[in-house]
Amino acid sequence: MANRNRPLSPFMLGTAYRLQITSVMSFLHRATGIAASVGAFGLAWWLLAVAAGGEAYASAAACLGSPLGMLALAAFTFSLVYHLLNGIRHLMWDVGMGFELPEVYRSGYTVIVLSVVLTAAIWFIALRGGA
Repeated sequence: MANRNRPLSPFMLGTAYRLQITSVMSFLHRATGIAASVGAFGLAWWLLAVAAGGEAYASAAACLGSPLGMLALAAFTFSLVYHLLNGIRHLMWDVGMGFELPEVYRSGYTVIVLSVVLTAAIWFIALRGGA
């Protein structure tokens, strides 16, 4: 076999490999799946604090109400929304829809935009008190 001077992995970004929306979406799907799993532990912690009552809940509420806690909650919200929408996109592929390259790009950008919009809407409603 001839020795060719070519990259061995698509992870060699730069001149060897150009980042595409499909690879970014794949990475984000995996990352948001991990973030949603980690966030589930945070949700379990909060539920245990609610069940314990009093001081435990006050401590959890103070932690989640801090700027860092709010940032973590926003990231958790985005992770859930993005993972859900991109999962629906993958389900559409499973039934054979959306495989043409323009449709792949259109659905990718749609998932990203809808994820940001829905996350913002959820937080807008939550911060207004749900009404």
